[in-house]
Amino acid sequence: MDKKTMAIIGVVAVILIVVAAFAFMGGSKDSDPTHLTVAAHSNIKEPKAGFNPLTGWGCGHQNYNPLVQSCLFKTDSNGTIVPDLATNYTVSSDGLKWTVKVRDDVKFSDNSTFNAKDVAFTFNTAKDTETDLDLTNLANATATDDTTVEFNLVEPRSTFIYDLRYVGIVPEEYDNNTYGEKPIGTGPYVLDHWDKGQQAIFKANDNYYGDKPYFTQITLLFPEESTWLELAKSGQVDVVPVATSALNQTVDGYQFYEVSAGRAQGVSFPYLEDNGNTSPAGSKIGNNVTADRAIREALNVGVDRQKMCDDIFSGHAKPEYTSVDTRDYANNASKVQDANVSQAKQILKDGGWEDTNGDGIVEKDGVKASFDLYYPPDYLDRQSLATVFAEQAKEIGIEVNLKGADWDTIYANMYSSAAVMQQTSPDPYKSIYQQYHSKEADDFYMNPGLYNNSDSDKLMEDAMHSTDLNAANTLWAQSALVNDGGWGPAGDAPFAWLVNYDYNYFIKNGIDIGNQPDGLGNDVLINICDWTRTNSTV
Repeated sequence: MDKKTMAIIGVVAVILIVVAAFAFMGGSKDSDPTHLTVAAHSNIKEPKAGFNPLTGWGCGHQNYNPLVQSCLFKTDSNGTIVPDLATNYTVSSDGLKWTVKVRDDVKFSDNSTFNAKDVAFTFNTAKDTETDLDLTNLANATATDDTTVEFNLVEPRSTFIYDLRYVGIVPEEYDNNTYGEKPIGTGPYVLDHWDKGQQAIFKANDNYYGDKPYFTQITLLFPEESTWLELAKSGQVDVVPVATSALNQTVDGYQFYEVSAGRAQGVSFPYLEDNGNTSPAGSKIGNNVTADRAIREALNVGVDRQKMCDDIFSGHAKPEYTSVDTRDYANNASKVQDANVSQAKQILKDGGWEDTNGDGIVEKDGVKASFDLYYPPDYLDRQSLATVFAEQAKEIGIEVNLKGADWDTIYANMYSSAAVMQQTSPDPYKSIYQQYHSKEADDFYMNPGLYNNSDSDKLMEDAMHSTDLNAANTLWAQSALVNDGGWGPAGDAPFAWLVNYDYNYFIKNGIDIGNQPDGLGNDVLINICDWTRTNSTV
């Protein structure tokens, strides 16, 4: 199928989505100003298992507002984690017990009363459910009375507050077989209707304990990225994500909205040499080119991150060096000065890499500086990033062979080939510990290059076990650069993080989305209860 045919199919898909939405609304345009139609970003996939936080909806590594469910804590407009269903919490001196007090004035959407037993049930069930939620460090949760929950941990974990922040609470009467399609929650909305493959319609929850949302109905569409621009041009959708290819476009009747998300994108490098080992799933481990530190250092120093931001993202991105540049636990000392081709070439030369045959690609001990780079072609931003990275790598004498593939194929090759990766989580357990702490090959996508450094490991472990969040942040930062090593580009450089790509949306004129917390743009609906429509034109 050629690109033109695919484009036509994409436009037809947009039309079908909009027609389906109109059909459900009686065949005509919905003129109620309190009704909102949102095209979901590609990071919010239609949930195959339904709108169930225990199977991944709104939780895991995505961390977005589950709408139907609320959590113990939430993030305010300043980016601070504050109580939601919880009222306060304490941590024992040994860090093993977190005691959370919860509200006594909340009802679920089915009119049943919320209490601490629902919280304990949710976390104990989530612990035993195989999803992106990682609650392996939770020994158990116990409701000691109607408003008190005790969380007993296997070992101290300073980042447990993020689990309390991002797990949506379900009732104790939860039925896994039916909940996804008929969810019951304490959030601001209830699921009214779900046309699988097209849309989900949410209506305001009359039992919601917080500020009542202005928008009484939300229609959430799940379109392909290639159709976003046409969907905006249709004028029938209030909020539409902006694809990389449309960053210079304008749409009549819409404002262009940009918000940062800490969305780091870059290239992971296999850290180990190829000694013939394989993973439990049989994937090859090791790459004798990227295992050489000089290769990784040269790429980090030689690429021009700002040019990538300008050329690929039309300036709607910032250079990224460590994957956590915008977080409280960033370490500026672990960054490098980039866009220096001559220095990159010198690093390669000092490392024994030279172009002996004049083909423009350096070699060492008969090994050509060449490796494969996998990327998901359905993500236009990552495809473009892979292409420009390969072009810039060639300028310093390194050959990068591009391989577009599905995620199963990418994961099967990540231990032996480079891959374009992304991370957005504000939780340092996910963004640092899982990404850089030593581990045996387990075929899980975190730490895709099997990076290991014992000095860095020790600092990460100390950060995890700290009972002081500020002290933990200092330790996380130190782990990026320690004893001439660490996971930062000035250390062992197991990644070449490249850009911090903002989330961008076309939002219909007259819609006020309030004050979005900085660094969490992956969830545009995070403050949905603050949204209003300032005019009556829909």
